[in-house]
Amino acid sequence: MPVWELSSTARVVPPARPRKLAKVPFVELADGRLQGVVSSGSDAGRVYVSSIATGTYAFACSTNNNRPCGGARGSFCNHIRALVGEAVLQYGAGRVARYLKADTGETPGTETDAHGLVALMTATRPAQGDTSAAAPVFSRFLRHLAYLELEPTTAPLPEMQWFPPTRTVA
Repeated sequence: MPVWELSSTARVVPPARPRKLAKVPFVELADGRLQGVVSSGSDAGRVYVSSIATGTYAFACSTNNNRPCGGARGSFCNHIRALVGEAVLQYGAGRVARYLKADTGETPGTETDAHGLVALMTATRPAQGDTSAAAPVFSRFLRHLAYLELEPTTAPLPEMQWFPPTRTVA
């Protein structure tokens, strides 16, 4: 096991490029999926939870209250395409492709873009997946929003107390 996996802290990888959060405020590579929250193009009060499974590219898209996306019938909808685009901005195309196990056939020094990655995955004709992951993904998104509302402080946060203190003698 690598040393960094044995430590109590996780590495933070800086974003590949800055991104705007209005369309896709939350994107993550977790639980064997590229998943996130995507704003609706037609209703400002509606968001969609979209995901693509690693390896199979099975996709799911539904509203935060489990109503199915009308555009995700047999192929990737615009929400999923936006999710892939923002994931490429945040993590880089190479990392997203490796996580999804997408063989882009790249030579060293070249990297596919989000459009190429979407085209590669849709060419496999992925199946529509299960939307059961929508609730935990949306819950994590709401948790992240709650941290944004906190006033800046150096005082400890109660829910973060399980992290060990640093530079203290026992």
